Amino acid sequence: MRIGAHVGVAGGYAAAVDYAVSVGCECLQVFAKSPRQWNAKPFDPDAARAFRDRVAELDAGPVFVHTSYLINLGSSDDDLWRKSYEALADELRRGELLGARGVITHTGTAYKENPAYTAQRIAGGVDRAWELADVSRPRILLENTAGAGTTFGDGPQELGTILALLGESAGCVGVCLDTCHAHAAGWDLSRADVWNELVTAFEWCCGMPIEAVHANDCMFAAGLHKDRHAWVGDGTIGYPGFAAMFAEERLRGVPAIIEMPGDVPRKDVENITRLKRLRDGAAGS
Repeated sequence: MRIGAHVGVAGGYAAAVDYAVSVGCECLQVFAKSPRQWNAKPFDPDAARAFRDRVAELDAGPVFVHTSYLINLGSSDDDLWRKSYEALADELRRGELLGARGVITHTGTAYKENPAYTAQRIAGGVDRAWELADVSRPRILLENTAGAGTTFGDGPQELGTILALLGESAGCVGVCLDTCHAHAAGWDLSRADVWNELVTAFEWCCGMPIEAVHANDCMFAAGLHKDRHAWVGDGTIGYPGFAAMFAEERLRGVPAIIEMPGDVPRKDVENITRLKRLRDGAAGS
């Protein structure tokens, strides 16, 4: 399991790779545009090429792109839904330029007028985004939520329902497991037996293994639906929970990305170091 971090790109994309490697990353995640804006200027092909070359030179991949926080593929507002799938298509094109393995996106909220229609609405948005993007890669990875409010996609069953309803994009879409979100949604990932149950549920419901992990601890107890990331070992998943993650054979080879609060570079150096120690311990045992 390669370990990395979400890294900023304010200093440029190639420089972001250098930073990632300096703090111990073996893979990385970036935003391909501002996460709080719908529109952005076209991606500079030269900057994208420099990024890809630097990733290859430093063996810093795989790369993942996280989409805008504005995307809501379950919205019953037709204009917002259209803007959401168009934005996802744009993220896919940017991800392809960056050589990303996956574009990770939140699914959005329940369809207001008819919650039972939500999975179909999201699947339709994913299909339209894939068709508009007209790319051969990267894969679309749907991220599980903490189950707060009206959000949709809190675990294997809801995400699996979306995957089962896909049309044109079927086979090009997978899952990113966020550990904080899963814990907050009610899967107590401090326990090794729950890790086994969760991965099994994703296999049964989604028909495929998890393709990326956001390895974030959780500030609050399992099942409280509070999405507050904590440093690895400092939250309620704790060191035993992440040790169990590394011991789970079906996750071997799946990249793990941290998304931590705090100041750079310390937050990244410390959390990557903690995860590597746990990984080494699991390998030794």
